[in-house]
Amino acid sequence: MRQLDPKLAEWLAGVNAQVAQLKAAGFEATPISARESLANLTRTFVEPGPEMAVCETLVCGGQYRVPVRIYSPRDIEPGPVIIYSHGGGHMAGSVTVYDPICRRIAESCHRPLVSLDYRLAPENPYPAGLQDLLSVVNNLGPALEKKSIPHNNRWILMGDSGGGALCASASRLLQHQCHNIAAQVLIYPSLDYTMQTPSIDENGSGYLLEKEKIAWYFDNYFQGAENRRDASPLHGEFTGNLPKSLVITAEFCPLRDEGDQYLEKLQKAGIACESLHFDDMIHAFLNLESLVPEACETFYRNVGEFVRGIE
Repeated sequence: MRQLDPKLAEWLAGVNAQVAQLKAAGFEATPISARESLANLTRTFVEPGPEMAVCETLVCGGQYRVPVRIYSPRDIEPGPVIIYSHGGGHMAGSVTVYDPICRRIAESCHRPLVSLDYRLAPENPYPAGLQDLLSVVNNLGPALEKKSIPHNNRWILMGDSGGGALCASASRLLQHQCHNIAAQVLIYPSLDYTMQTPSIDENGSGYLLEKEKIAWYFDNYFQGAENRRDASPLHGEFTGNLPKSLVITAEFCPLRDEGDQYLEKLQKAGIACESLHFDDMIHAFLNLESLVPEACETFYRNVGEFVRGIE
């Protein structure tokens, strides 16, 4: 029998009551409200991250110079550098909002971490954010060398939710060429823009990330005549040139089944992959750390072990 974490259940009861009141009052979501909501949520429940060297720069290449923030933990071990794409449904989130989470990941992994300030919808619809990530993948080396940050010109793509979608989409495109992606870590990722998996309905109401909100995110992200199925990493080609993968899922997340099905397709393609499932968590639990510290500690420990095993 499924059992939601008691602290989350209590907190969600209050959140759902507030959401019901807002809907009854005719509240209309906007990009501003989405961005403020994620920022406020993270600020409330995630304490500042560990101290470490941090610098900012621009990665040049392509049509857009991508701003990035680089985290260098104290005990750097040799291996690929992490490129992190934050969550937020392609509309919200930022390097500032995700600063404490990125610091924790960098410290747990003992690797430099490069956090992208990729362009957001609706101002910059599909495929702007994906183009930014690909530009960083192809041009990051010289930017790190200017800052005297060690690297071996190999990268680990990591991202949560919409950021996980960007990572999987980039891996999907890069699999058809000789690439330098050593691995990917997808954290409750969005992988099916058609919203057809069963968990979308099973967990699409009452668990923070609502089905109607996901549809709203996607309608703002896709503003042309794009085929959303063709754009979905879950429905793309799976070759043996995809990177080693760790996929993190949560039982009460509407995106749960997308992660599970993606793992199955990786396995059928012969890709080395691992899964980490949280059977009492919801989507975005990393942004709720003070409510669920044990789950977050488990997440950081396991991701650190996975990354430190990548040479």
